[in-house]
Amino acid sequence: MIITISGMPGSGKSTVAGIIAKKLGIKHHSAGDFRRKKAAEKGMTIREYNRLGEKEASTDSEADEWQKKLGESKDSFVIDGRLSYHFIPKSKKIFLKTSAEEGAKRILKDTARKEQYKSIEEAKQKIGERIKSDTKRYRKYYGINPYNEENYDLVIDTTSITAPEAAREILDFLKKQKQF
Repeated sequence: MIITISGMPGSGKSTVAGIIAKKLGIKHHSAGDFRRKKAAEKGMTIREYNRLGEKEASTDSEADEWQKKLGESKDSFVIDGRLSYHFIPKSKKIFLKTSAEEGAKRILKDTARKEQYKSIEEAKQKIGERIKSDTKRYRKYYGINPYNEENYDLVIDTTSITAPEAAREILDFLKKQKQF
């Protein structure tokens, strides 16, 4: 079983994906980690790399091909990434959403992130810019909007729930779908 988890910045994609992978005993991959690694190799922040991607498809194509190959070569894993559902169509597609305020608070608290913000307002502004950049790139290159909830099998609002609670909802959904 392949599970793709997409969603808004700060919605808990990576955390929830990690919990599910651990509970199911399967591998967890992250498109965001892959892209951050590629950005660092070029001496760029992820924000700079995303902006470059608005002009150069190569910043996306490496991650896209990596995801496609995973989906074609592996049968069981969890991956978090905004376009994972698109490049791995045989997956169970999950979307996590959250309010801009809550997403900003979570990102502000995440000390592991290299891109740090000084305030919730700054984080909300930068998140908004990121969503616009993502939407622009993905419409330009693929004709899709990864924030359109109709693309997914399950949508969960994580604004008022914890990552373990969101993971439980996903696992319950998969059980009802007789996926495991």
